[in-house]
Amino acid sequence: MKYVKELSNRNKIVSETTCEAISEQKNTAYTIKFVFAGTEDCEIHKRKLSIYPDSFAVLNAGTTYSSKIDSLTPVNTFSISFEKKFLQDFQLSLTGSAEQLLETETPGEAPSFIESLYPFKGDMRYNILHLKSQLDRGLNDEMLINEYLHHCLLNYYKIYNQEVLQKMERLSFIKTKTKQEILKRLTLAKEYINSNYNQNILLENIADHACLSVNHLLRTFKEAYQISPYQYLVQLRLARAKHLLQNTPYSLNEIVGLVGFECPSSFIRLFKSTFNVTPAKYKRMKTA
Repeated sequence: MKYVKELSNRNKIVSETTCEAISEQKNTAYTIKFVFAGTEDCEIHKRKLSIYPDSFAVLNAGTTYSSKIDSLTPVNTFSISFEKKFLQDFQLSLTGSAEQLLETETPGEAPSFIESLYPFKGDMRYNILHLKSQLDRGLNDEMLINEYLHHCLLNYYKIYNQEVLQKMERLSFIKTKTKQEILKRLTLAKEYINSNYNQNILLENIADHACLSVNHLLRTFKEAYQISPYQYLVQLRLARAKHLLQNTPYSLNEIVGLVGFECPSSFIRLFKSTFNVTPAKYKRMKTA
């Protein structure tokens, strides 16, 4: 099942459900990619971004990337592509002076997103799920759809502020350029963990991928994200396990292996201490 909604201002929304798809393409617009069920694996500049239902990816116009879906169960993807002028106008509305806002022909700056994974939560999640629900029911009102897209950008900038700007300020370096470079490398570390969380990951693997020494990784990761790489990995595994318990028929033992835990008893103990409920009880609650 697939539908494409292209608006008169050239913003475009694509929703597709499939079990198998492989493509390589040059992104012609600024795009935000979501996955509501399953996983989509993207490769951008030799970086692997695995998009799950708890995350979304951002791509700049002109980026060449490959996408792969290979699943026994249907994968539901959803992407929004923003026309350049729409984004320029949005950027100007946030940062422009009063005089610039009154000049309807004044071009805003061409935005440049940080191409990475971001958490799909809060207002962003609510807005996008509501938009998809409306579109699935046949929404054609372009004014309303563009309002949704405007709020999508507002929510992205809020998440960008939380995930990039605030974390960059926590780094104990004087020069802004140094902070920016370290955060870029820490972003690579997070991407590596997100895409390989179900494997036996070593600190050396993460550090090599981020072009940092192990000790430099440990110090700066903790400064930026307030938790260690290992704690981040455990939190991610538990969150993915929670999703599988809620949305799939996999058994508890299967889920333990799928999310990278080796010992079912330690998984059960961690899950209960984190969510105040056992995995088995949580699954019964969500499937009842």
